[in-house]
Amino acid sequence: MNGRPNIVLVHGAWADGSCWSGVIERLQADGYQVTAPQFPLTSTADDVARLRQVLNLQDGPTIVVGHSYGGQIMTALGTDAPNAAGLVYIAAFGLDNGESLAALLSQGPTPPALAHLFTDEQGFMWQPQDDFVQHFAADVDPVRAKVMHSVQQPIAGSAFNDAMGVPAWTSLPSWYLVATEDQAIPPDAQRMFASRMGATTIEVPASHVPMVSHPDEAAQLIKAAAETRTAMPAGHAGR
Repeated sequence: MNGRPNIVLVHGAWADGSCWSGVIERLQADGYQVTAPQFPLTSTADDVARLRQVLNLQDGPTIVVGHSYGGQIMTALGTDAPNAAGLVYIAAFGLDNGESLAALLSQGPTPPALAHLFTDEQGFMWQPQDDFVQHFAADVDPVRAKVMHSVQQPIAGSAFNDAMGVPAWTSLPSWYLVATEDQAIPPDAQRMFASRMGATTIEVPASHVPMVSHPDEAAQLIKAAAETRTAMPAGHAGR
């Protein structure tokens, strides 16, 4: 342990840990210990169990960073988040107690990036390549976006109906990167999440994958969170 918090990066739906590559390079260059595990995306409970597994391996205070549905996973840690010292949301869902993704998304028109999802026989939802390249990762080079689409991990449709319990952001300080050109989670919804959790917030002119298209800004926000929490204890840290 070098006195700095560890960093755990949580990918979302239709992605995998490799989506954090640019951010990981920047954080490692500054001496941070970084883990970006793969999540099964089979249910919120399974994904939270994986995150707890990884957090229990950390040797001290840890900043947890979630993108998109990854925000759902880390929020669902609740008030018992081992080693967690802060939460960073990167264009991520930050639900409150009793809310679900399905209910939230039903409040407005279907975002372009989610308009043509298809469900396989096992109940997992996939994203077609055109929507992924043109809307999900709209500001990423199309060649790279197609690679990202190839490694997408489908998500169980049932996860969208899981109701949130007491959210982790009620007991941990939070930071939020709003992607102002997002076509998956409307920017105004992101601002609402950030506002009600009292997050330290920045806005970046990015698509739904700012950690890919704007890794410098994403890494800087994570480092700002880490630097704020360096001298503070893990566990149930005060806001």
